[in-house]
Formats: sequence, structure tokens, C-alpha cells
Amino acid sequence: MSETQVKLKYDICSNQSGGVAAIIVAAGSSSRMKGINKQFMPILGIPVIARTLMAFESCVDISKIVIVTASDSVADMQVICEKYMISKLCDIVVGGSNRHQSVMNGIKRLDPSDEKVMIHDGARPFVDVKTISEVAYALKSFDAALCVCKINDTVKQVSDDGIVTTTVDRSLLYSAQTPQGVDVKKYISACEMLPDVENLTDDASVMEAAGYTVKAIISSGKNIKITTPDDIAIAEAIVKMESEL
Repeated sequence: MSETQVKLKYDICSNQSGGVAAIIVAAGSSSRMKGINKQFMPILGIPVIARTLMAFESCVDISKIVIVTASDSVADMQVICEKYMISKLCDIVVGGSNRHQSVMNGIKRLDPSDEKVMIHDGARPFVDVKTISEVAYALKSFDAALCVCKINDTVKQVSDDGIVTTTVDRSLLYSAQTPQGVDVKKYISACEMLPDVENLTDDASVMEAAGYTVKAIISSGKNIKITTPDDIAIAEAIVKMESEL
């Protein structure tokens, strides 16, 4: 199925007034998954991407969903969206050669009325509705927002030759996660202004570099990113643990 066919199919999707659009980035190469597309790997029977999409589908603060994926995954994404009844899906588009280009491909599909957008890694299937809503709420007052997780390990700074040079104060250190939300016009402006935008590792970094204010939201420690086969085992343990609560 071509990208154009998918676009036409979802042009008539409903849009919840007042909500925030969401772009789910699922166009990575899965290079560390031994050739298996991590988006479609099952976690106790449910694909990674399906769990991610269901979280955004369940959040009342999300108005529409745009999926950015690889060209050879478009048809499979459509099948999953239909199977798991992702009614907020508005588009499935093909990603670019890097994450930034993939995000921009998603942004190009938004309507002019979409003033804010949330961007999330498709391979973070355990984001909870509370975190999504908190990021959406922060966008009402800030230029950008992201969820973060406090670093609990002792952090060392190490030289190029492998020698520990200092122990870093971890009290103010957090690891960046997604979802990350941005003001659409300000984000586009920042991308046009920054010469090295494609080298920045996430959307919050783009806004920071352009001088915009970014609000941090503390997220659940379960909001892991599926990167290697070992992460699937961890993900299954999380699902089993939640089912026992």
C-alpha cells in the first residue's frame, strides 16, 4: 500500500477539539534487534507499537495521532491500528533518514489549527496516560515540555583513556524520555534557525538551543525504551507485575 493511499484513507478521521496532536515516531532501523523490527515485537502477545498507540488513544488530551514509520512498515501499521481500534489515527507517513527528518515529516501532516504537538518514541510502550496528560497540560504555559526520569546510579565522568576524572553530583540529573511536547510554530522556527539541528538528540534539545523554556515532568520509571532483545524480557516482567497489582 502506498503512502498516498493511506493518507486518503485517514483524511476523514475525527479530531477532538482542544486536544493536542501526537506524532508517534516508529521509523528506526532497529539495528540492535538482530534484524527484527522492534515496533512489531510482541510483549505477551501485544506488539510494542500497539501498546504505545493504545496509551495515546486512551488519553482524553490527545486529539489525533500521526504515525511516522518505515516505507515497508506502512501496511503493517495500518493493520495494527485497525486491529487495536486506534480511532484517533489521522495519518501514517514515511520517515526520513534521521529522527529529526522523521519528526518534520510528521509535523508537515498537521493542520494549521494544531498549535501544539506531542512527539513520542513508538518503542516506549509503557508511557502512562497520566504522564501524557501532564505533558499536554504543561504546554499550556511553556514553549516545550518533556518527561524525565531521575538518575539513581552514581555518575562518573571518564576521560578518553578510560580514567575516572570526577564523580558528578546526581541530585539534579535526569534522563530525558518521551513524550516531548512543543509549540509547533516555535519548533519550526527553531529548526530553521539552528545550523546543527539534525545533530541534536531530541526535540527538547532543539527548543533549549533556540532559547525557549522547557518544562520537565517526572515520569514513571517503567517508561523504558525497547532497544535490544533483552528489553523485551524486561517489558514482559513489567506487564506481569502490573497484572498482579
